[in-house]
Amino acid sequence: MPGIASVSQKELAQRRKKLRRQRQMKIIQAIWQTIAISSLAGGLLWVALQPIWVLKTPEQVLMKSDNQLLSQEAIKSLLVLSYPQSLWRIQPAAIADSLKKQPTIAQATVSRRLFPPGLIIEIEERIPVAVAQRSREQSNSTSNKQTNTGLVDANGVWIPLEKYTLVNPQFKLPTLKVIGPPEQYAPYWSKLYPYVSQSSIKITEIDYQDPNNLILKTELGRVYLGATSTQLADQINLLAQLRHINTKLNPSEIDYIDLKNPESPLVHMIQNKETTKNQTP
Repeated sequence: MPGIASVSQKELAQRRKKLRRQRQMKIIQAIWQTIAISSLAGGLLWVALQPIWVLKTPEQVLMKSDNQLLSQEAIKSLLVLSYPQSLWRIQPAAIADSLKKQPTIAQATVSRRLFPPGLIIEIEERIPVAVAQRSREQSNSTSNKQTNTGLVDANGVWIPLEKYTLVNPQFKLPTLKVIGPPEQYAPYWSKLYPYVSQSSIKITEIDYQDPNNLILKTELGRVYLGATSTQLADQINLLAQLRHINTKLNPSEIDYIDLKNPESPLVHMIQNKETTKNQTP
């Protein structure tokens, strides 16, 4: 028994010694890891503080976009940047947010470029699809025209006209026109515009002054659709089916086509300055 006890004590002592060595090795490893990480961080900080990491000129800003209407110079003019400036003091997210507040820009992402030092800005601009007029009656004054007339994109976002014309004198206005308060048609525009743009019947004007009667100006004449509803697709499809109506009726005698009820379309004729109703041919 004494022999067994002495052996056990010896083994225990060896185990304690082994555990102490393991703890010492872990401490040494932790110290070296701390030194290595601190050295690396210090080295990176030293590199970052070198004068090379400075945004000195607008030429160091690289634009990546499929811009159709705005030049790179026009977009760079929207940047709130001062030169020279440390690349590390620049906040890419803040610049992106400021760009997205511009009515001509839908999306923007900004990132730093290290080699060579600079910024990379990716832009998705808003593409106007229609000239937007708040009301048919406009004042002759320039200020009121600028207030009443603008542009809208496919999502119904209002864009001041001068945001494009001032930076691009060659800017061509869209052929489609929409009349009415933007806040009135904006909730429906993203659904309405695809139907209008894809219609086989040419539509040149959308009158949304009366929310209870959407009026289209088409190659067939005026078309009354009533209030915007789930029947819009059926109404536009029915309009395409009436493309030959002018061969059966005198276009000058047609007042408007009534598609408020797609199941019972009507053609309102002008006769002796009085309006009569006829079932569509």
